[in-house]
Amino acid sequence: MLGKYIARTGATVRRAAEEFGIAKSTVHKTVTERLPHVNAALAEQVRKVLEINLAERHIRGGEATRKKYLGRESRTDATP
Repeated sequence: MLGKYIARTGATVRRAAEEFGIAKSTVHKTVTERLPHVNAALAEQVRKVLEINLAERHIRGGEATRKKYLGRESRTDATP
């Protein structure tokens, strides 16, 4: 189920962990070590999604930081 969810939605490990209520490390271990023994084709699809997520991680982090600091500026401008 975990592998199908990641392949279908393009979810990050963090989002998949939240969705299934398990630890990120469990998600990662399941899809990288256990899944290839169960379903190699699905494991390959998941691996590609994880590679894309890894490549885009710095962009998401930068965007989150930008939003954080934009929020601070608006709060400091509003206070006398």
